[in-house]
Amino acid sequence: MAPGKSVTSKVLALLDAFTPGTPELTLSELARRSGVSLPTAHRRAQELLEWGALERSANGSFHIGLRLWEVASLAPRGLALREAAMPFLEDLYEVSRENVQLAVREGLELVFVERIAGRHAVPVLTRVGGRFALHATGVGLVLLAHAPSDVQESVLAAPLQSYTPKTVTNPMRLREILAAVRRNGYAVSDGQVTLDALSVAAPIKGPTGVVAAVSLVVRAETAQPTALAPLVMAAARGISRALTVP
Repeated sequence: MAPGKSVTSKVLALLDAFTPGTPELTLSELARRSGVSLPTAHRRAQELLEWGALERSANGSFHIGLRLWEVASLAPRGLALREAAMPFLEDLYEVSRENVQLAVREGLELVFVERIAGRHAVPVLTRVGGRFALHATGVGLVLLAHAPSDVQESVLAAPLQSYTPKTVTNPMRLREILAAVRRNGYAVSDGQVTLDALSVAAPIKGPTGVVAAVSLVVRAETAQPTALAPLVMAAARGISRALTVP
């Protein structure tokens, strides 16, 4: 980290050092990954411990504290959306017994804000609070299709990661898919994240336009997208109404 950075920037860098792959860090690892000096990391980590943003494990390493989760849960796009969506997500799960996911766009990525995992459903790579690329998942395709044009162009101009041999990374082909999503009212991602999974997603609309997307993720070998689409679209319409009705 460059000299002269504010205390706030250093604190945020410490928190940003934690990732799904590194949820627990020693003090030296925390300092190295955040780019701050060891003494500074020690002082700031102690303050975060006292406030509850960090907690210590039995072995002395640090992990994110429950207090930070409590504050994050108050984010309007997460809390209000989840409260409005949950009855419809639960209904969608009850009729399908498959994975149900709810996501919003954050910049050039998506963030999963809720999910219901089917006990015997296909395994998925998603987690609540996790980020993912927009071009591969069903919810991502929906959010990208309805994103502002500058967002779409930024995503299409950047290198598109290939997760499986079926991941669409050709910008021209992706433009065609996004147009079909807008035309049909739903998206299908078949084997683009993992070969054994297929997702069907639909847009959730708020007063200002599309604000989120909901999806079902099922086993690709048994999936019938045209049969699943009406279920997902009905859930999306229900959540949309809940968001727009005072």
